[in-house]
Amino acid sequence: FTTSQTIGSYGLYNSFNSVGGNYKKISYYGFLQYRNMEGYRPNSQQSQVSAFGKIQYNHSDKLNFGVEYSLLRNKIKMPGGLTDSLFNANANPKTSTRARNWLKSPWNIITAYANYTPSENSTLSVKSTFLFSSRSLVWKNEDGGAAATDDIDLTTNAFVPREVGIEKMNNSTTEIRFSQNYSLGNQKSTFAGGVRQSYAWFKRQGGGEGTTNSDFDLSISGDWGYDLDFSTTNLAPFVENIFKVSKNFTVTPGFRFEYLRSTAKGHKEVEGDIQLTDEVRNRTFALAGLGLELKPGKNTSIYANTSQAYRPIDYSQLEPFGISSKIDPNLKDSKGFNSDLGYRGTIRNYLNFDIGGFYMAYNKRIGVTLATDPITGDYYSVRKNIANSVHQGIESYIEFNILKYFNSQSNFGLSIFNSFAYVDAKYTTGEFKGKRVEAAAKTINRVGLIFSTNKLSTTLQVNSVGDAYGDASNAMSSEDPVAGYIPAYTVLDWSASYKLKNFAIKLGANNLTDKSYFTRRTDEYPGPGIIPAVGRSFYLGFTAKFQ
Repeated sequence: FTTSQTIGSYGLYNSFNSVGGNYKKISYYGFLQYRNMEGYRPNSQQSQVSAFGKIQYNHSDKLNFGVEYSLLRNKIKMPGGLTDSLFNANANPKTSTRARNWLKSPWNIITAYANYTPSENSTLSVKSTFLFSSRSLVWKNEDGGAAATDDIDLTTNAFVPREVGIEKMNNSTTEIRFSQNYSLGNQKSTFAGGVRQSYAWFKRQGGGEGTTNSDFDLSISGDWGYDLDFSTTNLAPFVENIFKVSKNFTVTPGFRFEYLRSTAKGHKEVEGDIQLTDEVRNRTFALAGLGLELKPGKNTSIYANTSQAYRPIDYSQLEPFGISSKIDPNLKDSKGFNSDLGYRGTIRNYLNFDIGGFYMAYNKRIGVTLATDPITGDYYSVRKNIANSVHQGIESYIEFNILKYFNSQSNFGLSIFNSFAYVDAKYTTGEFKGKRVEAAAKTINRVGLIFSTNKLSTTLQVNSVGDAYGDASNAMSSEDPVAGYIPAYTVLDWSASYKLKNFAIKLGANNLTDKSYFTRRTDEYPGPGIIPAVGRSFYLGFTAKFQ
């Protein structure tokens, strides 16, 4: 049994409790977590309950099967997004423009599985999952952007009616996988194959006229602004093989064939007109990949991978959440590939490292950019296939234990670590050729120091993230909530823990310098506009474990 209780700034309280064990041929595990906080900004209270349970029956050394259940229950009040002027005014990112926005998301996932090992070299596994969930939203929508405050109408002495949206999501998935070890020359190789089948149905209702109240109320007057039903059928057989060419060199090719069938039915009101949709779209495609690994030493390896990628249009990309953004009717699926090459390993007990380069081609990339209404001359954001883009760069992680380097038997540790990424993400075709991909920071650097003993561990970390842009045009500023500059920022965090037998105490501070910054702009919930990051915060907690 494990219990962990934490309190922190802005009314944070978090309770995590778990239990697990075995009884004869039955093994079990479960946890329950409760989290509540008032929030960094006004109107940002939230509460959440999550839980997981698993029970497995071990029939024999060759056969086991079981069931799992995961749930999430939350209720979040959303303070809305900010304009650049509101965020920068008096250096007060705590400003809130919304006091009546709520989100609720109950999620449920049930999984049943069985694993069968008929022989030492063969394994058969079957897993089926059923998801049934929903997301409900009531809010003063993004009409007018973040600059449009939510005030009482003096003529009616009441707030304007809010907008209500309800989404119901269901998905069933079954995967059957078989693997077989076999001898090839003097080495043992592995073949794996199987098939994955899934069916998802998604109902989306929104644009309903809600109440003028401030509480969480999903009742509406009149009809829904849109009432849409989506479904997706996916069937994907796959094979891969680990060829152990020699003791130190492996080659792993893989192949996957995909069948997708998507449907969309329903209606949507656009500027007073009712638009009906009844679409069916089928497509098939194949994806291949190849992985290589060479081990020049016992604890080091050189790796290289390349694989094709395919990203179908998802529901959110087909339907704008409100009216401040639009969707290109000629939107296409995206394709591409990604590759990486690296060197990783450990040297004794004082050095860990992983250094590599990557290249990702993203063709017909779906993104957001600004457009001008030919009639009114107003700017609005539009989601479309922007162009082809290339993301390339390096990623590295190095951790060096200074004390272990001088004395490998030391009971103390003093490590310095650095996680660094340089990403050159640009459009290579189209009207934005040479422009940076939206929300792609060029550099992400995390440097830290860790001191540890048998009982005490403490970490000081500096996080630095480079600048970015909110849309593909790389506009520095705009009236549109999505477009605009996202400045670079540096944040300092500290944490510590102390263990004593079955107990541990932890404490820490995030954003020690109380830096005002943000990482995203959005044209929908929880915005529209800039979503400020949390300022300086502290936490204190304890953990107890019993067996």
